[in-house]
Amino acid sequence: MRIALITETFLPKVDGIVNTLCHLLNHLARRGHTSVVLAPAGGPARYADTQVIGFPTVPFPLYPELRLVRPILSATEHLKHFKPDVVHVINPIWLGVAATWRARQLGLPVVASYHTDVPGFAARWGLHIAVEPLRRYLRWIHNQADLNLCPSRATQLDLEAHGFQRVKVWSRGVDAQRFHPRQRNTSWRDRLSGGHRDAPLLLFAGRLAPEKRIDWLRAVLDALPQVRLCIVGDGPSRPALEKLFGDGRTVFTGYLRGDDLAQAYAAADVFVFPGANETFGNVVLEAMASGLPVVAARSGGVLDFVSDGISGLLFNPEDKPALVETVRAVLMQEDLARRLAAEARTAAESRSWEAVLDGLLEDYGNVIATAGQATRRIAPLAGQPVRSG
Repeated sequence: MRIALITETFLPKVDGIVNTLCHLLNHLARRGHTSVVLAPAGGPARYADTQVIGFPTVPFPLYPELRLVRPILSATEHLKHFKPDVVHVINPIWLGVAATWRARQLGLPVVASYHTDVPGFAARWGLHIAVEPLRRYLRWIHNQADLNLCPSRATQLDLEAHGFQRVKVWSRGVDAQRFHPRQRNTSWRDRLSGGHRDAPLLLFAGRLAPEKRIDWLRAVLDALPQVRLCIVGDGPSRPALEKLFGDGRTVFTGYLRGDDLAQAYAAADVFVFPGANETFGNVVLEAMASGLPVVAARSGGVLDFVSDGISGLLFNPEDKPALVETVRAVLMQEDLARRLAAEARTAAESRSWEAVLDGLLEDYGNVIATAGQATRRIAPLAGQPVRSG
């Protein structure tokens, strides 16, 4: 197959979307498919066997760290030149809209994937007036596609409840050989605990942004004075978080990759994940593969792979004291922690990237095979569903 991938974010930015796309590009190369990526400028010219075409960007008004390609830029020339069998728009906002429009003009089938709960994030940021306009806009974009993919069953149900059509779950995998309990070592334990290797060590990994609710972990440290915390990642909230956790009990590592990230996970005792608007939660699955008991909000994509009381513990997503008590329960009950860790590892081992991405290739094939059976018009931006004609 010839696959054109249109993404609003790519390297050097590091997040779950980019991680998933990199796994996909490696998989396409292994399976012998031909692909091209249209993305914001600033990344590599090639990744795996795929050419990456970069476009100039502007800051996204609601989230300046996110830079988006200007919507007036046309993808027509690149799509005509590449001649794809299918166009996959990843988390479409601006560039994805232009690419979808041009793909329709060229008669190409379109797959769209939904990765980020932007309306939910807007609500968390206090921008309630923006929630419904954002949801209508995203629904309008996605309902142009022949197939919409999302990371989890919880996300699928939410999208369908808000009028998104043709929605299917495209889950995520984990490299269970890289992320493994055997990566545990004393040097990383010393580094991440600030030299207090015998103290209980909590770990968070991800982008440091308001919607992740990392600040909730301050209450955990206040209630459990013996505990140390390591925060892996970077983002706009880092300066405020460094001030909030400035008592010397927290280590900030910045972004970690590869074996460094795997060793960081394995060095900890408990993985904590306070965010309640995750469409999946790749880092949770990586922590589980690393043999960590997980404490996460009972919300969103983690419900697909964290079984409460079996492979992790879930707390009421709007109850900060419940987070504190759930972490306390894991730290105070060694038998529980060991059982959760073992079950977490077992659950993660069943989720390989190879199986997940082969399923995506099958979805591509099905969309290509059925593309000629119906044509769809571009719906007006009024939230109306796209109709077959």
